Amino acid sequence: MRLLVRERLFAIGDDYWIEDTEGRKVFLVDGKAMRMRDTFELKDTQGRILIELRQKLISLRDTMIIERDGEPLAEVKRKRLSLLRNHYRVTLVDGTELDVSGRILDREFAIDYDGELLAQISRRRLTVRDTYGIDVVREDADTALLIAVSMCVIVLADKEG
Repeated sequence: MRLLVRERLFAIGDDYWIEDTEGRKVFLVDGKAMRMRDTFELKDTQGRILIELRQKLISLRDTMIIERDGEPLAEVKRKRLSLLRNHYRVTLVDGTELDVSGRILDREFAIDYDGELLAQISRRRLTVRDTYGIDVVREDADTALLIAVSMCVIVLADKEG
């Protein structure tokens, strides 16, 4: 599944649609304004909240929390040792770990599980300005979770950069 994301997606207080390659609206991102920390909701086309993302207020390293139905689902933070490329670790509540690496600020990175590619985020081959694609490689992958992970690492990398 290939999705298109407008770069201005991550503006707090604004709502943006994530579309498929045919231009159909698939997910709504609702940026919550007037909060002490970055907060977003990922909704389906009927307005149901699928995933909530929020910055963890107190932590040694910047951390984003992903929740589903009010329950923690995952925690996203930068790996300690990553010199040449951006590396982030996503720890799911069941202990499963996803690895995110690449050039986050350039929107060229991948999400892997145990060496297997789950999603590729890229600006290449797109002619629409300020847009990047999210290619979900596995059919059985949790697309909403992978979008949320992408959003979290971009928010964290933008804050660092």
